[in-house]
Amino acid sequence: MDSLNRMALELADEALEFTEELDVGAFELDNGATVIDFGVEHHGGLEAGLLLAELQTAGLATVQTRVDEVAGATFPHVELACDRPAVALLGAQKAGWELTVDDYEGLGSGPARALVAREGEYEAIDYVDAFEFAVLALESDAFPTEAAAEQVAELADVNAESVYLPAYRTASVAGSVTAAARAAELALFRLFELGYDPTNVLTASGSAPVAPVAGDEEAAIGRTNDALAYGGRVHLTVTEDFDEFEAVPSSAADRYGKPFADIFADADWDASAVDEGVFGPAQVTIDVTGGPTYALGDVHEDLLAEGFGVA
Repeated sequence: MDSLNRMALELADEALEFTEELDVGAFELDNGATVIDFGVEHHGGLEAGLLLAELQTAGLATVQTRVDEVAGATFPHVELACDRPAVALLGAQKAGWELTVDDYEGLGSGPARALVAREGEYEAIDYVDAFEFAVLALESDAFPTEAAAEQVAELADVNAESVYLPAYRTASVAGSVTAAARAAELALFRLFELGYDPTNVLTASGSAPVAPVAGDEEAAIGRTNDALAYGGRVHLTVTEDFDEFEAVPSSAADRYGKPFADIFADADWDASAVDEGVFGPAQVTIDVTGGPTYALGDVHEDLLAEGFGVA
C-alpha cells in the first residue's frame, strides 16, 4: 500500500492551505521543521479536529460528526469508519510515541510512528513505512521544540525540514474531537493486548461524544477518557472467533464505574498504574463472519454526565 506518511502529508498541506478558515496556525522551527497549531494557542474547531483525526489515521478512515444526546443534553459526536483498521488505527492513529526531550513532553500519534516501527503492533500488522517526510501529531500543552523535532527526524531517518508536527492541547476542541475519534482504535488495541491477531479485523466503526473543553489538562484528560470508556460505541467485523471478546469493553475492568478524574487521581496521575482494561470503549459489537455476533458492554450516561459536568 502507499506510504502512510505520504497520505498524511497531503492532509497536513491542506491544513496549511486553510489555516485561516480552520482557525489553526503554523510556523517553522529554526531547523526547518513545521509546527501546525491545531489547539495550543489557536482555538481551531470541529472541522480542524476532524481534519486532525483524519491526519492521524493517514486518511484511511472516514471521520465525521453528528448531533446526539448525553443525559438529555445535546453534544456533537464523532463517527469513524475504516476498512483498513490494523494499519490505520494501530499503525497510525494510536498514541504510542512518548516524546520527551529536555523540558518538552508530548504524546505522539500518527504515521511517523510507522517509520520507526519499534512497537510490537508493527510486527503483528506486518507494516513498516518508508518515506522522506514524517508526520507526528503531538498532544501537549506546549509547542514542540527544535530539539524535539530533531529527535523525531533522527528516529524516523528523515531530515529535520521534512518533519511536520501538528500540535494540540488535550484541553482544546481538537483534543476533544480527536479523542472521540479513538473508540474503534481502543477496541482494536484491547484485542491486540489480549492476543488477538489485529489483521483478522476487516472493518471498524466507532463513535463517542465530544467532551466539553476543560479548563486544564488534567481535567481534559479525565473528560476525554470518560467520553470513550462510558460513551464510546464500536462495531467490528472479524474473520476469527475468540474466547476473550468479553474483555474488550471498559466495563470488564475492575476500576470501571468512576469518572476518570477520580481514577487518575487515585493513581497519582500515573496512567501506567491504572488497570489497562478500563481504557476500552463502553460498548462493543463484534460480528464474526460466518459465525456469531457478540454485543458486549453498554454506555453509562450518568457517569458521562458527571464527568462532563452536565448540570
